Amino acid sequence: MNIPPHRGMAGRAMPGHATASGAWAQSGNAAFRALTALSVALIMLGAMLVGAATAQADHIPKTPPLTTPWTSQVSRTDPLPEYPRPQLTRPDWQSLNGQWQFAATEAITSPPVGQNLAETVLVPYPIESALSGIMRHENNMWYRRTFTVPAAWSGKRIQLNFGAVTWRANVWVNGVDVGTHSGGYDAFSFDITDALHSGDNEIIVGVYSPVDAAGNPIGKQRLNPSGIFYTASSGIWQTVWLEPTTPAHITRLDTTPDVPARALDVVAHVGGGNAQNVHAEVIAGGKVVGSADGSPGSHLRIPVPNAHLWSPDDPYLYDLRVSLTGTGGGDVVGGYVGMRSIGKAVVGGVLRPVINGKFVFQMGTLDQGYWPDGIYTAPTDDALKFDLQQEKALGFNMVRKHIKVEPARWFYWADKLGLMVWQDMPAMRTGTDPSSADRANFESELHRVVDQLKGITSIVQWIPFNEGWGEYDSARIADLVKSWDPSRLVDNNSGSNCCGTDGGNGDVVDDHIYVGPGQTHLPTSSRVAVLGEYGGLGLRVSGHEWSPGNGFSYEMEPDSATLTQRYVAITGQLRDLITTRGLSASVYTEPTDVENEVNGFYTYDRRVQKMDFAQVLAVNNSVKTAAQGQYLPIGSLTSFKVTTPGYTDRSLSLSGGLGITAVVNTASSEAARRDATFWVRSGLADPSCVSLESRGAPGQFLRHFGYRARRDANDGSSQFAQDATFCVRSGLSGGGSSLESYNYRGRYLRHINSEVYISDDSGANAWDAPAGFAADATWSPTTPWWRSGADLPTGQAKSLQVVTPGYTDRYLRHKDGLGYTDVVNAAADAGLKGDATFIIRAGLADSSCYSFESRNYSGHYLRHQNFRIRKDPRDGSALFDQDATFCAQPGRYGSGDVTLASYNEIGHNIRHYAAQVWVASNGGPSPCDSPSSYDPDVTWHLAAPWTP
Repeated sequence: MNIPPHRGMAGRAMPGHATASGAWAQSGNAAFRALTALSVALIMLGAMLVGAATAQADHIPKTPPLTTPWTSQVSRTDPLPEYPRPQLTRPDWQSLNGQWQFAATEAITSPPVGQNLAETVLVPYPIESALSGIMRHENNMWYRRTFTVPAAWSGKRIQLNFGAVTWRANVWVNGVDVGTHSGGYDAFSFDITDALHSGDNEIIVGVYSPVDAAGNPIGKQRLNPSGIFYTASSGIWQTVWLEPTTPAHITRLDTTPDVPARALDVVAHVGGGNAQNVHAEVIAGGKVVGSADGSPGSHLRIPVPNAHLWSPDDPYLYDLRVSLTGTGGGDVVGGYVGMRSIGKAVVGGVLRPVINGKFVFQMGTLDQGYWPDGIYTAPTDDALKFDLQQEKALGFNMVRKHIKVEPARWFYWADKLGLMVWQDMPAMRTGTDPSSADRANFESELHRVVDQLKGITSIVQWIPFNEGWGEYDSARIADLVKSWDPSRLVDNNSGSNCCGTDGGNGDVVDDHIYVGPGQTHLPTSSRVAVLGEYGGLGLRVSGHEWSPGNGFSYEMEPDSATLTQRYVAITGQLRDLITTRGLSASVYTEPTDVENEVNGFYTYDRRVQKMDFAQVLAVNNSVKTAAQGQYLPIGSLTSFKVTTPGYTDRSLSLSGGLGITAVVNTASSEAARRDATFWVRSGLADPSCVSLESRGAPGQFLRHFGYRARRDANDGSSQFAQDATFCVRSGLSGGGSSLESYNYRGRYLRHINSEVYISDDSGANAWDAPAGFAADATWSPTTPWWRSGADLPTGQAKSLQVVTPGYTDRYLRHKDGLGYTDVVNAAADAGLKGDATFIIRAGLADSSCYSFESRNYSGHYLRHQNFRIRKDPRDGSALFDQDATFCAQPGRYGSGDVTLASYNEIGHNIRHYAAQVWVASNGGPSPCDSPSSYDPDVTWHLAAPWTP
């Protein structure tokens, strides 16, 4: 990309000092010079009326609670000197970053023209940051500095550009009001040519930043930060710069790749002048590969033959060159673009997000973009890039930019490094219904953010609302965003399962589950399923805390080893959710600690790695591999659905002893569902592959014999082991999984005319027909039709005995509506014996699982609520039935009969802990999740009933 180098101090006058330059006076006509002279006179008169100007203080950086490796690298004269807008570049520019005069004020209506201000602020760091030198909040404030215009820009129009200012900015140049802008997250520009004169020029910016005292979008900024809300970032927080342009000049480039058409659509937005033509070129390696001409504001279609596609694994970027011709034309800008497509498609029988037509599991972090020294503003460009580099190095391929909009250079690094981006809209304040004015402003700012970022290659999804914060009309807003940008996915409310409203539309159903991953929503026919937040595992690191001793998280760990183990454990569960719940993306909270949140892979100062990064990378890669169909969870129950269009209601079955496909659903018979369910075992011939044991006929395996798939008992022979071993491959049709024969390589388990064979596409046999082979040999592993791996006697009364050594005289019982364990024996009273007896019923939510009805309270069932086991009367709700359903699995300890897995809290089993009974995970946020003694505590002996 042809991005201009930084201009540093070229042509710059520091506050309170003049740099002589008479060249600018040569560029105007007599009328302009007369106006300039009048302006100078007015400024001098204003200064005389005010009296002697006060002296300006030197800039003195404040000490932040934590420093980063880049804090000391920040220049006090030329901070963030890089060209700020890589997506639309010009060769000539002048940075105005650096030391500006500063003062608090009561209002921003009467600028202090010609007056020195008492303090100095380092632009572009927000005033609450230590790097700014102010390190406090002000609702209203003045910025002031002087500058000169390079002589070489004579005859040009001069644009004054702001990357972002929070929240309202009023701007004067030489006492002339040149414009006002409201909105803390979008860039803006003013043509200041007519306000300029030779020599020194003065710029004054008045800023109003009420933060959460008003209803504008603020993200997580708060005047009184605490918990998950952070320090405010007021004032100028992105680069300020000057650019010379022709009268007609390009203000924005919208780029939309059309990969199927092998073309790039470009819209060049133009301001000023009367340019008549736009000429746009796509360039690779210095060579023009396609071009097009059209009028300003129109859609230009540039052919890009044999496009080198952008993806996270290969983030290839083309250069752009766009020029204007005609009256007032001559403007030429550079830029870049990645050719890629974004969409949704049924892949392996499941609706998935696709990039370039392929499903890629989007594995990201909740990147909030805060810094202990610069708050909203990274101290240097290397720091800005660092977080993205580390996320990429850990195996993530996506970043959710959480309720903040970053500077243009952040998106440049995401594009260049190959990280997909989910872009949140910064939320309005929480806990109040936004007014009609606030709503109108929100939609205006949202529209501007979408427009500004349309040309960013890495953005694949828009998120207008998060967890209902400031939410209103979520369905309408989602449709509105989709109308502005139909090329990307839209998520109407991230975290709608926990908070806010699910409008039911958009492209995504998005759960937040802490610590998770839990049981996510299934995809629908129109919406892909994602886990928009999970994790939040925490560790305090002494010497690297924002407020020592006050760090918090969703689950605190004692040390790095435990933190790593827990991350690997919960993230590894995503592999199962990909197949059993159709999960397509996940977002872990979070890449770094943020203020008192200590959930990061890094401490807030980016100095300490809190986990074993090699283990993090390994488990992350295993999740992405699983999404490519190369994983089946050993020791789990799985069913295999057909992916061939027109037959997706069918599943692999061993009914009658032969491999077939059959229509199976929740209304099917018990035998049909068992025959279509398999235990995934380590391969009998090769543990790197798998063998599939029939759930309906324990000890019998799916094997091939004479090419036909069938069910036979394991006879212990080497031949049987080979015939019953299959290696899991990525689905031949582009999604799901294919099962390659271990001893007939190149042959895959395939259905044809409802029969199942090991086949290839050679045509040698009827079952080797090439037509439809790839789809027929691709299967979608999914939630088992029969979810229990152990059988319990329905209709019978039983008691559940503890098997943990030292506690085997105790039984599960209810008392005062809660689950406990208690000593029960023949001498116990009748009430206690009744409390410890339950009638086993077919699962209220799923008949392949079980529910436990109280023996002495008919119609009352064991269920979990807030993870505690309790006894409640059935209320007829779907939630109750799910909470009261448990899937029986073989006991995890000794000769214990059974482990009872929660139907709707994945990874949680009924466990006794300190005499109380919970649904608990093996390691988690609660004491009952302790890994110590977990396996015996979740294993129960199915004993004779104390009350028959």
